[in-house]
Amino acid sequence: METLSFFIYAFASIFIIVNPIGGLITFISLTAGMSATERREIAKRSVMVACVLAIIFALSGELILRFFGVTVDSLRVAGGILLFIVALDMLHARIPRESVTAEEIKDATKREDISVFPIAMPLLTGPGAITTVIVVIRTGTTLELKMMVILAILLTFALSYLIFRFGDKINKILGFTGSLVITRVMGLLLGAIAVNFIATGIWNIYKSMG
Repeated sequence: METLSFFIYAFASIFIIVNPIGGLITFISLTAGMSATERREIAKRSVMVACVLAIIFALSGELILRFFGVTVDSLRVAGGILLFIVALDMLHARIPRESVTAEEIKDATKREDISVFPIAMPLLTGPGAITTVIVVIRTGTTLELKMMVILAILLTFALSYLIFRFGDKINKILGFTGSLVITRVMGLLLGAIAVNFIATGIWNIYKSMG
């Protein structure tokens, strides 16, 4: 039961910050004018790269924290603040500033291959997603729980591929208004996760100082 609960927590945290539904509009606009085959290839390649990056950061997070002398609780607080800012952008139906900027979108229109930049990173695996996977996998105290995080990452990006793969159909079903509603709901949930990160981090720092 604990394993299932942790998996749901990990999946919800990672899926909400990756936010493929919110990124769908950007993906469609960046791939406008491409053939269906080209869009499928872009979707597959970008999701694979983003997934690999997320797994690499999840597995190497401990080494990264040690290298910079940063505790996981400090990362929880800093990451929680970042996620809360992203959540505010989502609640106001804006493209999160940590995800992809207008300048990056403009630059992407001049690129032949947009799968790695800006779709894989930072649209899917941006600073918020990287922080989340590091914090969540460090929350798992056993190997089994850490494997649940890896499984949650794989499931998140499998769904991300399906959302991008069938983006036109999903966009027609949801419409612009539907996408905004879902983005706002996910923003609210992300805000709650961010507050939990901050509260847990501050409490653990306080206890360590005592």
